[in-house]
Amino acid sequence: MINVEGNSDLKRDPKSNAIINTNSNDYERYMKHRDVKRRENTKVSNMEEDLANMKNEISEIKSLLREIVNGN
Repeated sequence: MINVEGNSDLKRDPKSNAIINTNSNDYERYMKHRDVKRRENTKVSNMEEDLANMKNEISEIKSLLREIVNGN
């Protein structure tokens, strides 16, 4: 690994030429943040699905109420 000038936590892989962060604290912080974001996204997706289901159920209830009121 080749040191990156100006940042002791960054190294360059000579084979792939990729820059690698060797600071494990930064990596752990990134992984925790990524997991939190994934959970938030899953929660929002679930809420959107629940909302769509509730809209459908309300439409069904309204249709049934119209049938009752119209005597069908």
